[in-house]
Amino acid sequence: MTAHVDAVRPAPLRLLYFADIRFPLERANGIQTFETCHALAARGHQVTLVVRDDTARPRRDPFEFYGLPRLATLRVVRLPLRGPHAARRALFLVLAALRAAFWSRSGCVLTRDLGTAATLLRLPPVLRPTLIYESHGFSPVFSETMPELVAGTRPGSPRKLHRLTRREERVWRHADGYITTTKVLASELIQRFGARGLVTTISNGVRLHADRAFHVRPRGRPAVLGYAGHLYPWKGVDLLIRALAHLQDTRGVIVGGLPREPDLDRARDLARRLGVDERIEFAGHVEPSQVVSWLARADVLVLPTVDTPSAIYTSPLKLFEYFAAGRPVVASNLPPVREVVRDGENAVLFTPGDPESLAAAVRRVLADDRFAERLARTAYGEASEYGWSRRAERLETFIVSVLRSARRSSAVSS
Repeated sequence: MTAHVDAVRPAPLRLLYFADIRFPLERANGIQTFETCHALAARGHQVTLVVRDDTARPRRDPFEFYGLPRLATLRVVRLPLRGPHAARRALFLVLAALRAAFWSRSGCVLTRDLGTAATLLRLPPVLRPTLIYESHGFSPVFSETMPELVAGTRPGSPRKLHRLTRREERVWRHADGYITTTKVLASELIQRFGARGLVTTISNGVRLHADRAFHVRPRGRPAVLGYAGHLYPWKGVDLLIRALAHLQDTRGVIVGGLPREPDLDRARDLARRLGVDERIEFAGHVEPSQVVSWLARADVLVLPTVDTPSAIYTSPLKLFEYFAAGRPVVASNLPPVREVVRDGENAVLFTPGDPESLAAAVRRVLADDRFAERLARTAYGEASEYGWSRRAERLETFIVSVLRSARRSSAVSS
């Protein structure tokens, strides 16, 4: 299969990727952005990633930070933007428009930033390069429910929600190509704005090491539940802690939580109130390259995402990391999760937001070692379909089709 793909691989593409984030960024969008660009560059494409400069001093090297080899085909441009957030945002959009206007007409611009995509669509047609937008959610819903996502934030005003909806519709209708990370999101966009051509769904991915191998972990007592990711309430870590109160002979390992954010303290306080703090190890934030070793310490890995309006869009990196870790997984029964998980085959689903249902799912896995191993082996094998290199193949195929369509349209118009 690989030989066939290589045989039909297109000529190297010139790709310009915009991400209005400080860089490197420890959050999932930073990881997803760099892994995507790196995987495309590893396939021989010339990739230029434009981001904001690092806020840490000394500046951190992105390749070292994410633990990826340096590639001659991947160039990272970090813009030294200063001042208030609004000023930095405006300047980034201006610089993005200028770079895009002078980008090769034979190349392509990609972004997962809605504002950047909308700005580039305002360029005169003669200056606008082929644009592909990758959507990870519907921004008005994120804005309206922001207090549920991040503590201390405010929901968007009606005026802002209206503005974001118009922006979403403009990008949906006029971007040359459109990618969603879940089928659920694609269906919603079609319902809201109507059908469009050149749209595809490509889920997020996971880093797969060449020497990886499946190992059955001898389960000791007590069993260990593992979680890795941010500790925002909607991510469900509180639910995991509450489930541990129903699992007296079980321990937990929770990896995540940034020092400047209140979520780690909130999770620790909840564990103390429930009397399970002595059974939970809070690792805090660790470098991305260290997450795998933490996951290997668990007997069961938990994806406890809560059923919120924004959660229906999630294509969680941690789900694919869990699959690749070779451990049985229990996960919230949400529509986008069901795009990957088949209950009882590659993971076990439980009712979102219900700690007793989560506890029951864990007991189901721990009660049968053969069942647990079968789940883990199946998920481990399927992880290869979600590697970043496999994602890059799918992106490459889609980008080529979009560029061909754009060239045909240009030829007709001229």
